[in-house]
Amino acid sequence: MSAPPRHSALLGSLALGLLAGVLTACADARGSAVANSGSTSPHVGEALNKSTAEQRSLSAHLAAQGAIFYGAWWCPACFQQKNLFGKEAGNSLPYVECDKSDEGRQRCQAAEVRAFPTWDLEGKPRLEGVQSLDELKAWSDYGSASRASQP
Repeated sequence: MSAPPRHSALLGSLALGLLAGVLTACADARGSAVANSGSTSPHVGEALNKSTAEQRSLSAHLAAQGAIFYGAWWCPACFQQKNLFGKEAGNSLPYVECDKSDEGRQRCQAAEVRAFPTWDLEGKPRLEGVQSLDELKAWSDYGSASRASQP
């Protein structure tokens, strides 16, 4: 014997509401864990693989040079860019989130960011779109700083 249509609709609505609550709680819990991870870009997502020494070195070099990686939490290309650096290096990139807070939106508007991802470095042309690690190395003079310090 099946439930009357009125009860079926009520049970369906109750189940849907319960599912939505569980999914929201899971998303909130994951967001809190990611936000507290020490990442400079927690809302973009976690890179999939461990970083190599070279990826970590390039990330540190970009930060030391004053480069800025502008992105948005909803941007798949920003996740792709971060993922090229691996987990540890991706979490230490000099990242500015352009769409999670008023402060971030204002900073990106002031910088006239028009596309994601965007890379800025004083004295260098602005880069828009996903950049390979080799492109970022050439753009930021990675390696030339260490060669310049050698006798």
